[in-house]
Amino acid sequence: MMKEYAVYNPHNRPIDDLPIIYGFNNGGEKGFMQAILIAQDGTELGGHICSSESYMPHDLGILEGTRPDRHERFREHYPKGYRMEFVGYEAVPNHDGLQEALKKYREGIEGDDNA
Repeated sequence: MMKEYAVYNPHNRPIDDLPIIYGFNNGGEKGFMQAILIAQDGTELGGHICSSESYMPHDLGILEGTRPDRHERFREHYPKGYRMEFVGYEAVPNHDGLQEALKKYREGIEGDDNA
């Protein structure tokens, strides 16, 4: 049985109202694929090198009960709650939510005076 995506919801808000933390496959070669975590607001929250896309949801903490160490950082970023979602490599270009988060990330980088 496949585990569900993790949700942190301390105030019992409607799940659809919670911001999303996306994990996605950013490509690479087999055995050396780049897994990335990005918040809906464009904040980069981590990454991991994986041997296969199939391991990414676990290694990134996307699945319920995985990687409590990562969730400490997620809870700092979204203390009122969040939900997780994984986007596979083939779906990245057409995933509207992830693309919007990546746009916000790029805008933040471009607006950084220290860059």
